[in-house]
Amino acid sequence: MDILTGVALAAAAFAAGAINSVAGGGSLVSFPALVAAGYAPKSANVTNTVALWPGYIGGSYGYRGELRRQRARILALAIPSIAGALAGSAILLGTPARTFDAVVPFLILFACAVMAFQDRLARLAAHHRLISRGEDHIPLPLHLATFVLAIYGAYFGAGLGILTLAALGILLPDDIQRSNALKGLLSALINAIAMVYFVLFGPVRWLPMAIMAGGALAGGYLGVGVARRLGKRWLRIAVVGYGVIVAAVMLVK
Repeated sequence: MDILTGVALAAAAFAAGAINSVAGGGSLVSFPALVAAGYAPKSANVTNTVALWPGYIGGSYGYRGELRRQRARILALAIPSIAGALAGSAILLGTPARTFDAVVPFLILFACAVMAFQDRLARLAAHHRLISRGEDHIPLPLHLATFVLAIYGAYFGAGLGILTLAALGILLPDDIQRSNALKGLLSALINAIAMVYFVLFGPVRWLPMAIMAGGALAGGYLGVGVARRLGKRWLRIAVVGYGVIVAAVMLVK
């Protein structure tokens, strides 16, 4: 690997860590960067998961104040997160590369659609009494959604934050910064399980992983400040717009 490629991967990881702290979708920057550097898509995805994990830790540390008041929620959603991450990791390593390449743009577009129509979906959930009834009440649909999202997060990860933030907004209405903090910690847990699984059984490329990990950690911590300055509307617009652009580029390619 030449120096220019190493610098580009570190910069992509920094941007990905910051984007994940803001709302999610950072893998849409770092994953294509690894592919552009010459790594096979599945290997790039596995390496990307391991490399970005420090960024989630940095973001969670930046949001430690918001997380301190959500311990019951964290404990309740940890079990479906761990179970889903194990399942998703196994599915990824058993998926043919061609199939993986074909479904990725559509998964990203789906994530963007959910985020864009979050308010309407929240009203629908409230009408059917699916949402939380109190601070520490976790509705069953959120347990199920977290399990499915953990499968997806370990399988690919790009857009995990978008989907998780949308699910929390629909089923566990709260201040968007508290929801963003919870989203980040759940993403960190899901990626931690996937990371361990991939280190043991997956084709991790260690040199780019080491280069990207530091950038992701710095970006994750600094990105929290950006997230706090963005209001709910602009946070959503930024994430959805970014996701649609990347999905369109991937479909064209």
